[in-house]
Amino acid sequence: MTDFDLVIRGANVVRPGADAPERLDVGIKDGTFAAFEPSIEADRAASVVDAAGKHLFPGVVDAHQHWGIYNELSEDADTESRASAQGGVTSGITYIRTGAYYLNRTGPYREVYPDILQRVQDRAFVDYAFHVAPILTEHIDEIPHLVQEHGVASYKIFMFYGSHGLHGRSSNQRDFLMIPEDQDYNLAHFEFVMRGLQRAREQFPEDKDRLSLSLHCETPEIMAAYTSMVEREGKLSGLEAYSAARPPHSEGLAITIASYLAHETALPNINLLHLTSRKAIEAAMLMQQTFPHIDFRREVTIGHLLADFTTAGPGGKVNPPLRSREDVEALWEHLLAGNFSWVCSDHACCRDEVKFGDPREDVFLAKSGFGGTEYLLTGLISEGRKRGLSYNRVAELVSKNPAERYGLRGKGDLVVGHDADFALVDDNVEYVVRAEDSLSTQEYTPFEGFELTAKVTDTYLRGEAVFRDDEIVGDPRGRYLRRAGGGS
Repeated sequence: MTDFDLVIRGANVVRPGADAPERLDVGIKDGTFAAFEPSIEADRAASVVDAAGKHLFPGVVDAHQHWGIYNELSEDADTESRASAQGGVTSGITYIRTGAYYLNRTGPYREVYPDILQRVQDRAFVDYAFHVAPILTEHIDEIPHLVQEHGVASYKIFMFYGSHGLHGRSSNQRDFLMIPEDQDYNLAHFEFVMRGLQRAREQFPEDKDRLSLSLHCETPEIMAAYTSMVEREGKLSGLEAYSAARPPHSEGLAITIASYLAHETALPNINLLHLTSRKAIEAAMLMQQTFPHIDFRREVTIGHLLADFTTAGPGGKVNPPLRSREDVEALWEHLLAGNFSWVCSDHACCRDEVKFGDPREDVFLAKSGFGGTEYLLTGLISEGRKRGLSYNRVAELVSKNPAERYGLRGKGDLVVGHDADFALVDDNVEYVVRAEDSLSTQEYTPFEGFELTAKVTDTYLRGEAVFRDDEIVGDPRGRYLRRAGGGS
């Protein structure tokens, strides 16, 4: 009888919150971390892997993905979880809603959510959970059911859906969201979502710290007016035109409104998603000062940290848009100052034939969103270390912080008793990003040609390899993660 099922020897272990990586051996038993020691003898393990000085990061918790938005959900659960594992991601949380795209259906979540779970079951190569968007009025009343029956801890509001569709102006927003004539998706609905979630926090006191609301903060009225102006003037093109059509102050205004509504409804757990600009992050910091009793968390994506509207073609269209290089530098300034809570991918696989219109260069005809989970960890390491971002801070930003906020107990950290989810990273490499090397089914990437200096060589889920030697290993073993309810 051996002490461990697996021992990883000679790794530079990157613990969130530690001062620096530590050269340690890691013992794993029954799918969990069992020991972190200076040396573990090989005969104590059934299997030994020599890490050869690679860095061992906690499995990445990619807290913002969109499986099923452009492809069938079960298909994305397969292919895009492969891309996730390629990037060292071991837990992905994907957004889901009723209406056009995703399942292209409406109705109560009592009927819709079991269908979601059934479509993903036994398909994913990483563990997974869902953020749920209450679109219909009845969805607000279903929040306690989602908490108790399915362990859903996080919910979302798309503030720009008031008059915009997924890609720009929408001629019939009611059809897009599949809402009845006597309902609206507007600021009043957002307020009532907040009140409904706060009631759920009171109903389930054991889960109150896990239940949170995320907001996509853009102001539809500003966007509609500026889109018309940019198209009418015709001075800008490409991603720069799209950024001007959805200007940064649209984010700042929406953040301010959302923050006051959180104050009004006494809902303390608020996540401000994918902030893209100096104006957005400065508005978020101002709201933190104004409402210190609100536990704001602030998110930034790897796309907005690496790319700007001059470095990516129409494939880089995303909501909110890629911004100027000045805004990219502002995001890094605030990231290094500790003002962002986590970094995610906002991964939304959109294949070439779906993404682009005719002409291909017309950004207003392109679909919004692109993949990027496979570059989350390595992109942050590559660009971050040039700027003085420590590896241990990287581990906090992509693993521990999102796991703690979203109720993923036993995930996101390198401690005894946690699931043995981890990635081995070689940081002594140089290579160029090529879409053809990705396991995603997306045939292009706005990161094409970017130079990276870190590469995930191995990804382990609960102590078993899921990615090795640039290939997926074994069958899909991803599990649905309950994050609240039922005494879980």
